[in-house]
Amino acid sequence: MINVKLTIQYDGTDYCGWQKQKNGRSIQEEIEKAIYRVTGERVDLIGSSRTDGGVHALGQVANFKTESTTPPDRFKYALNSFLPQDISIISSELVPDSFHSRFDAKGKMYRYTIYNRDIRNPIYNRYAYHVPRKLDLIAMEKGAECFLGSHDFKAFMASGSNAKSTVRTITSISLDKSEDLIFLTIEGNGFLYNMVRIIAGTLIEVGFGRIKWQSIPHIIESGDRTSAGHTAPPQGLCLEKVYY
Repeated sequence: MINVKLTIQYDGTDYCGWQKQKNGRSIQEEIEKAIYRVTGERVDLIGSSRTDGGVHALGQVANFKTESTTPPDRFKYALNSFLPQDISIISSELVPDSFHSRFDAKGKMYRYTIYNRDIRNPIYNRYAYHVPRKLDLIAMEKGAECFLGSHDFKAFMASGSNAKSTVRTITSISLDKSEDLIFLTIEGNGFLYNMVRIIAGTLIEVGFGRIKWQSIPHIIESGDRTSAGHTAPPQGLCLEKVYY
């Protein structure tokens, strides 16, 4: 039996998320079905991140164990022939038997995209959050810096999480603007449930002037979810990379 690592890209718009659910299509289920068609085996595909419905990925990582004689580097071609057009395996490789895509991850990079213009652009509907009101990017950048380092991010976690600890470390965070698009890029050793989307929503409210950037350290310290900003919608979020 061998352990195969997959790097996956997907448009999450039409899925209930990564994880299998009874009442909707999931990325995990679609790939497991493709693996069955290639190998004849029912496998448990382990993903590095349980992205929500509507969230996208350019660098999701998963692994599965198989007795198939298919060369590991050929799985990407075999699986892609059975996958829908909005899911693609971009690499497949042999990894040690002990490799676990979720527990071995050292960090992740996410990007949140905002389309900041008064009129919506249909091209970006699936991949960006349309914010028609002009945002103060300078204030947002100052607010973003407050998230750097190790903090208890309980105020930036949605309900329903079973995380044992709410302390996380943000190693890098930046805001970049290209014409009408604003990109929030954030890297850390791990993220709580909806944490990146709540940070994005909070910074957007800083951009509106509803939340002062100077108050962000106090919001973090409070641990009070109601004091942070709204949860930005899923379509703007993309898992860019997982570090090992």
